Amino acid sequence: MPVDSTLFRRTMGQFATGVTVVTTHDASGRRLGLTANSFASVSLDPPLVLVCIDNRSEACAGFDSSGKFGVSVLAEGQEEWSRRFATGGSDKWTGGGLVTGVSGVALVPGALAYVECTVFARHAAGDHTIYVGLVERLEVNPGRPLLYHGSAYAQLERPAKDE
Repeated sequence: MPVDSTLFRRTMGQFATGVTVVTTHDASGRRLGLTANSFASVSLDPPLVLVCIDNRSEACAGFDSSGKFGVSVLAEGQEEWSRRFATGGSDKWTGGGLVTGVSGVALVPGALAYVECTVFARHAAGDHTIYVGLVERLEVNPGRPLLYHGSAYAQLERPAKDE
């Protein structure tokens, strides 16, 4: 029985996720990036993560040609970065503000965490490609995550203060 794509999207939207900005560059150095919530750890030894990228995204060319990508795990209050990188085209790069990681990929300043990777494997999966990255560099910063649930940004509930 075929699955209705609208119902599938709504059902998957019930799974709360963190929000990331994933960046790479092509062989000529042109920066490419997108907002993604399909990001996960894969292995501790070796340290591997994955990100799923729509095959229509121009970022696929960067993953394939440079073999590098960076993931910025967004913090509360960074919805604007998420919205900025959720759009297509080069406008997301205007206005600056990004920092450059050790591997040369762009990273969002003030993010909760940074993961810089070399492409370890790629797998075709329907209309997406799953890129598995070998983690080359990590950084963790204090803060709370930007969350996404039910097609909206969300926040963790603040714990009640003891009186």
